[in-house]
Amino acid sequence: MGVRLLLAVGAGAVAAVPFGLLLLLVEGAWPPLLRLDAGAARRLHEVALEHPGWTATLRFLSDWLWDPATLRIAVALLTGWLLYRRAWRLAAWAATTAIGGALTGVLVKVVVERARPSLQDPVAQAPGYSFPSGHAMTATTSCAVLLLVLLPLVPRRWRGLCWAAAGISVVGVGFTRIALGVHWFSDVIGGWLLGGAVVVLTGWAFEAWRSDAGRPLTDVSEGLEPELTDEEPEPRAYGPESGSRDR
Repeated sequence: MGVRLLLAVGAGAVAAVPFGLLLLLVEGAWPPLLRLDAGAARRLHEVALEHPGWTATLRFLSDWLWDPATLRIAVALLTGWLLYRRAWRLAAWAATTAIGGALTGVLVKVVVERARPSLQDPVAQAPGYSFPSGHAMTATTSCAVLLLVLLPLVPRRWRGLCWAAAGISVVGVGFTRIALGVHWFSDVIGGWLLGGAVVVLTGWAFEAWRSDAGRPLTDVSEGLEPELTDEEPEPRAYGPESGSRDR
């Protein structure tokens, strides 16, 4: 178990490398990155000012449908359902990924203290620091949790649509934050990368947990716990009333 968890930590560290490189560029105010951020902000802000109806739609998507609170409530409801189904380990993974991602994002924001875009005639406002985008990070972790937990319950012919919906949501969240002028382009990329690193770390740790429970490794296309469709999805060794490990 210890070796497998060590490998999980290593996988998370490797996944965090792209974010670390981006963080160095942001902290070092790398000129090409600053030009990219400023150019994207300027062009999208011009479009937002010229098309108020389009901008109102983006605000609705960002403030309601894809708002972090909405996504976290969805994950909380899913976690409650998993507890009801007695899928204890999967519930723990969902909660850990969501809470760990949120706390990590806040910590990085406080450390970096990057200012948000300051645009003339802003079409939206947002409090707090800018890097990484909390919306983008929450969308990444929440959509991953919803997708990887629920995939076993979805017929195979519909799973491609589920992946597409998750991808569109994650990309859409990032686009709305840049288009509304409340985040730089690199903020959104940072949110995606850091959220992905959290999911990789907790996902690998869950696979180590599965292996320790005597269950085989799974393909990500099958979800984290294909046994969720069973009447009793949890190995007896991990149930609250069990006393010995299944073999």
